[in-house]
Amino acid sequence: MEKRLRFWRKKSKQQETMAPLKEAIEPSETMDNNLSKELKTNQQVLKDTFRNCSDIIFRELTLDDGVDALLIFVDGMVKSAEIHENALQPLLFKLAKTGVSDITPDIVEDSVLSLSQVSHVNLYSEVVENVLTGNATLLINGYSEALVLNVRGGTRRSVEEPETEKVIRGPREGFTENLRTNTGLIRFKVKSPRLKTVAMTIGEHTRTNVVLAYMEGIADSKVIDEVKNRLESIHIDGVLESAYIEELIEDQPYSPFPQLQNTERPDTVAAQLLEGRFAIFVDGTPFVLLGPITFWQMLQASDDYYERYMMVSLIRLFRYLFLNLALFLPALYIAVTTFHQDMLPTSLLLSVAAARETIPFPAIVEALIMEVSFEALREAGIRLPKGVGQTVSILGAIVIGQAAVQAGIVSAPMVIVVAMTGIASFTIPRYNQAIAIRLLRFPLMFLAATFGLLGIVLGFVWIAVHLCNLRSFGVPYLSGVAPLKTDELKDIFVRAPWWKMELRPTSFSHRDRKRMGKQMKPSPPRSAR
Repeated sequence: MEKRLRFWRKKSKQQETMAPLKEAIEPSETMDNNLSKELKTNQQVLKDTFRNCSDIIFRELTLDDGVDALLIFVDGMVKSAEIHENALQPLLFKLAKTGVSDITPDIVEDSVLSLSQVSHVNLYSEVVENVLTGNATLLINGYSEALVLNVRGGTRRSVEEPETEKVIRGPREGFTENLRTNTGLIRFKVKSPRLKTVAMTIGEHTRTNVVLAYMEGIADSKVIDEVKNRLESIHIDGVLESAYIEELIEDQPYSPFPQLQNTERPDTVAAQLLEGRFAIFVDGTPFVLLGPITFWQMLQASDDYYERYMMVSLIRLFRYLFLNLALFLPALYIAVTTFHQDMLPTSLLLSVAAARETIPFPAIVEALIMEVSFEALREAGIRLPKGVGQTVSILGAIVIGQAAVQAGIVSAPMVIVVAMTGIASFTIPRYNQAIAIRLLRFPLMFLAATFGLLGIVLGFVWIAVHLCNLRSFGVPYLSGVAPLKTDELKDIFVRAPWWKMELRPTSFSHRDRKRMGKQMKPSPPRSAR
């Protein structure tokens, strides 16, 4: 009994200590009220709201004629130099020279502050939201409205070459974690008033700024309305990366295939916008979401449009070949060595049989050992520091492969098959598409070990049926081939020269499809005729 009493006394003390914290966390009803004309009242309400927030700065000022004012901002989210030069100095020194007898927010905005963006708010909730998004807020005694000063800044990463998408030829600039920097990079490339950027805020606690960008008159208006509805219907505590939004708005969340493309490259986003797609920018991440997408788009790289079309067409055909190798090669090896040995030439069959003579495991177990080891090495290479990760991946693959063959755990042909499969998967330009192929490889291996080539055919049919039923914001995932659109075949398996692609894809753009003038085909010089 005494132990129970001590337990409940301890628990009641913990609840007493947690009570003020709960009161601070719960939103106050005062937030929905208008600001008071008394500065002291406003200051007390805001200090109670920002209780135990050491990074919130309350800068008290005394303006001309003894008028009190209060400047509130978050330390680290604003440009301190801009506040000092364009807000504090004018308020303390320039205001006295204006000669005004009555200091009002309008006079301060028009004649004192030297900032490009100043707005008015009159609710406590609006003051809190603006302060937490990086703006400074100025309150003046005697007035029930506040001035919002756009001095957002802080220490952020500069524009650099993207890490996840290596540039062979093209702009060497990538998105950053700053939303306005990212939208500005797009404005640099698409200087058109038809580029629309719709802003919204998602996340109850993070209040993450999100921007939906599209080309008015080119993008399908029904798709844009659908995207807006899906974004506005998101109710979540916080959004820390664009992947949160991707999972919440995609058509079929249980599909292994991505239904939105993510990229760090502004030129990729600009090109997709001009084809009629939309882009979703999320503050705090350099990855921008693009949609609707197709299966073929995920096998195209931005560099394809900066090189000669003949070379790009050959590279694309190689990509489709390597895609099939990455998906089917291990399963094909298991099926042939387990059920269909008569399909191999005699010399090759004898070589494979000799290599597997001392192996104690069936082909499926042998393949799983090597595939799991290869995936572990790949994951370790990504997570480890850059210099160490590459060394571990290369040495690990060589040492483990050689040791496994010498120990008689796996055969040399299996090491070759797994190595070829891994190399083939690296040729897929989009990482999220490559993950889907890596994931589907394992079910195909089990089907091959159970039913042989029939299992591989069944797996292929299931994947094909799934892809035919898959949609990305209403656009068929295999659009261009199923349903067949002959105009889009110019940029699927091969890339036609630019002067052949005078129309935008019908899958994404139903209006203003013309993107270049006719008769753009190069003609030989007159002297050669």
